[in-house]
Amino acid sequence: MSDPQVKFVDVTGEPAPSLNLWPSVVIPKEDIDAEIARLAALPPPINGRRRALVVHPNADTGRGLAPGIQVSIDVLKPGEKTRPIRHNSSQVNFCIQGAGRSIIAGKEIIFSQYDVWNTPSMAVYQHFNDTRDLQVRLTYSNAALLEKMNIHYVEEDPPTETAHIEAEDKNDPSRISPFGTFAISADGAHLMPYEKLISPDVVESRPLHWPWRTVKEHLDKLSALGSSYVGRRLYLLYNPVSGRTNGTTHSFFATMTIRPPNIVDRPHRHAAAAINYYFAGSGRSTVEGKIYRWKAGDLMLSAPGLAVHNHASNDQPVYELTIQDSPLNIAMDSLLWQESLKGPMTLLGSHRGFETNRSKAA
Repeated sequence: MSDPQVKFVDVTGEPAPSLNLWPSVVIPKEDIDAEIARLAALPPPINGRRRALVVHPNADTGRGLAPGIQVSIDVLKPGEKTRPIRHNSSQVNFCIQGAGRSIIAGKEIIFSQYDVWNTPSMAVYQHFNDTRDLQVRLTYSNAALLEKMNIHYVEEDPPTETAHIEAEDKNDPSRISPFGTFAISADGAHLMPYEKLISPDVVESRPLHWPWRTVKEHLDKLSALGSSYVGRRLYLLYNPVSGRTNGTTHSFFATMTIRPPNIVDRPHRHAAAAINYYFAGSGRSTVEGKIYRWKAGDLMLSAPGLAVHNHASNDQPVYELTIQDSPLNIAMDSLLWQESLKGPMTLLGSHRGFETNRSKAA
């Protein structure tokens, strides 16, 4: 077989291609419940993972609900556990039914309904259902992007005892390269030697747990913000390892939102895609001019990247988990954000961001 031939594509003078936005989709609670029941009825799999991907109709390689976000429904019956696994994708885990525990990089996390926790890249992990009830988790992963890049590495049944990565001791002389990084211009251009390139500073990513009981206690206080408040009543489940990119993992942020009754957000848009799971209340979203209605138990691609959208609650409070690939976009210097359609588009992370009127609305 001959080697594949590279071709040249002449784009001289061509305008930039127009955006081809994925349409929003709502996956109703009834469909999710039916899939949970189907998974639970299957014979026990060898690896213990009863899993179904929730795939957008437009998806190809990556099988995501958004281009860079893969979502799965994971089910464990009472007494079941998964086999150990690790991979270079990271995850946000969200329990929507039942309870259980996970062991991630040797750390045990005991979780219940609506708890959130993360699984760092290349951490060995297992999930256990030691309860009498069915356990159901939504798992959000950047595997969709890694599969598109053809670099998603998965290792089944890795050694359970893996070397623990300690944060680098910058004062240890043996860890300091004698071949330093140095400036070659007054405006900041530097040269870095290979020795440093292959040994960057270590910042360990650890599994963290955000119990719903604790989060809700703080979240409910945001209901006091008046109807004149122009921001969104939410808290980011923040992982300090993400630093300035404001993430729960290096790729995603997870936010918990409360929407008091009859609150309507102002339309806005951002380059990051957003996926909402609503677990109390009901309402509607308007995305690129089309109205989508949702209720508790529905999952929704609520904001395809750069789609104009806003959300509104009905006559009961709404609770929702939002997964958004904003940290990835900040790291790529691509997080365009327009908080108000009457205002400017800005590049968050590199340009000045926006302000709310919280001090006046409180």
